[in-house]
Amino acid sequence: MKNVYAVFIAQKDSDYLVYIPDFEIYTEGDSFFDAIEMARDAIALDGVYRLEHNQEFPEVSSKEEAIQKAKADADDIFDYSQGTLTYVDVDFDTYRAKLRNKAVKKNCTLPAWLAEKAELQGINFSRVLQEALLQKIG
Repeated sequence: MKNVYAVFIAQKDSDYLVYIPDFEIYTEGDSFFDAIEMARDAIALDGVYRLEHNQEFPEVSSKEEAIQKAKADADDIFDYSQGTLTYVDVDFDTYRAKLRNKAVKKNCTLPAWLAEKAELQGINFSRVLQEALLQKIG
C-alpha cells in the first residue's frame, strides 16, 4: 500500500518542526531533508502499526483540509499552517518488510568448552545460528 500525505515543516531556531495533520503526528529534524525523512518514518511506523492491528487509515486530506487541520491545531505558541506545506510518499509494505528484516538479539546457552573452542576458531555465533535455523525451518 502506497500513499502521499500532507506535511507541514516549520523552522524554529535550528530545528525543523514537523506536523502531519492526517495522522496528528509531530516530529522534527535537523534539516529540511531530515524533517522529510522523519515525517516519512513517523507515518510509516504509524501505518504499519495500523496494518498489523487492522485499524483504519485516515483519509488523505486535500491541501485545503490539511491547512484547516493545521490552523485548528495551532496554539498561542506555534502555528504549523505558517510553515512549508509539502507532501511525503510512503510505501507501507516496503517499510513493514524492512522492519521485519531487522536484527533481533537472542540469548542462547551452550557448554563453556564448546564456546571456547568456537571462539578460538573464530566462528561467528550469529551466522552459525542463522544457518542452522534456516536449515531447520527449511
